[in-house]
Amino acid sequence: MRFKPKDVEQLRADLPVDLAAINPLSTPGYVGKVSGKRLRRRFHKFDEELRTLQEQLFAHARISASTDDSASGGRGTNRAGAILLILQGMDTSGKGGMIRNALSVFDPQGLKPISFGAPNAEELSHDFLWRIRKHTPQPGEIVVFDRSHYEDVLIQRVESMATPEEIERRYGAIVDFESELAAQGVTIIKVMLHISPGFQKKNLLRRLCRVDKRWKFDPSDIENRAKWDDYQRAYEVAIDRTDSDHAPWYIVPSDNKLYARTAVKFLLLRRLRAMGLNWPDPGYDVAVQQRRLSQ
Repeated sequence: MRFKPKDVEQLRADLPVDLAAINPLSTPGYVGKVSGKRLRRRFHKFDEELRTLQEQLFAHARISASTDDSASGGRGTNRAGAILLILQGMDTSGKGGMIRNALSVFDPQGLKPISFGAPNAEELSHDFLWRIRKHTPQPGEIVVFDRSHYEDVLIQRVESMATPEEIERRYGAIVDFESELAAQGVTIIKVMLHISPGFQKKNLLRRLCRVDKRWKFDPSDIENRAKWDDYQRAYEVAIDRTDSDHAPWYIVPSDNKLYARTAVKFLLLRRLRAMGLNWPDPGYDVAVQQRRLSQ
């Protein structure tokens, strides 16, 4: 069995997107018979590296906040970046489970999960990006959006909550917004967790059958299933209109939850590696501080 971090680049959205051509139970990049035991080993294989890279990202931000680069000879190694991971998908696609499981490897002080529900009255009185902007990553952070600004071109398109002209405007606003974030040093990863109607039905039935899961069930979920094709088309258009090299979309087949969680960990690992992180210069003379402690 082979499934390496570089293999997840196969999940990059191929435009124009045709979701019907992507099998939600497939495991792109995974060679050989799918084995839960072997996949679990891959799931955990790079955990220590992920922890180290996240701490280095956080450390760079901490040092940058307390040290003036110009006063330290113009060091460039202390510049801090950030990551924004956007998780989208139909109900029961595993967004919450992704955060609880795949991202539990990270230190909570540098990880910020944000869940976006239906906008409240105050949020509706502003442009759709107003509530999103308040939660964009600060240097050193990995921020995860459980749903996002894309709901405003998905749900609102399918449910005709906004005019076609307004939906069209929002595609452009999203592209501009994400370009702005990228220019500020934010690495953006956008993931659609792609599931089948049968997988969703099984998950919804499980929620109804378990007392501890019924609070997650919403009768409107059944109504939305009748609009499955409309939602798939809305995703296709949104991905086509907003995919870019600085804010790429990845379509992750997610009927196999462990595969999907491993794939997302690998996407994060590749982006963290690409940052060229190391341990930052602390901004003080280590030998001097050691002598002070020895006195």
